This record gives sequence, C-alpha cells and structure tokens, in this order.
Amino acid sequence: MAKIKEEILYDNQYDKIIVKKTYDDQAELDRVAEIRKDSGINKFGSDYKFVGSVPMHLISEWLKEAGVSWDDPARADVIKKKMLSGEFDRLKAWKGKY
Repeated sequence: MAKIKEEILYDNQYDKIIVKKTYDDQAELDRVAEIRKDSGINKFGSDYKFVGSVPMHLISEWLKEAGVSWDDPARADVIKKKMLSGEFDRLKAWKGKY
C-alpha cells in the first residue's frame, strides 16, 4: 500500500474540511495473486488458512462505514463480511468460506 496523493478540500455548502487520500494498492494485489499461484500455502491442514491480505486504509474505511472502532471485537465480523461479499475477491488468496 502506498499513499500517492493527499488533497485537503473545503466544502462551502456543508462548511466542512475534506481530506481526500489516494492509494495505489497494486503491489498488494500483485502479492496476493502471487500467493494464490503458490498452491502450497494453504496445504498445511484445515485448522489454519491464509484467507487474504487487506490494506490497512481499506480496513479503516470498512470500520468507519460500519461504525465500529479498531478495538471492538465486532471488527472481525466486519472484515469477514466484506471479504466474503465477493466484491473484494482480488484480495483473497483462498477462495473458500470461513
């Protein structure tokens, strides 16, 4: 994950400051694709699986959308729901359900 741009904007209509951050996650996507190709990574048994890799800024957005804090145990449910939604399949190394 690499932040490539940050803009600070002002919304006159709502009298708010907006910080717009742009990230390049291609390196993370490439890493997950490479792990997915290595078919042996999840062959160590059924107890543990490497499901995928999610950039921290994306987890932060998911938690913010759900109204969940970082230290809330519900954080795991938010991440699980997003990863199983199908919308973020490129971040998943293992295609199974958990």
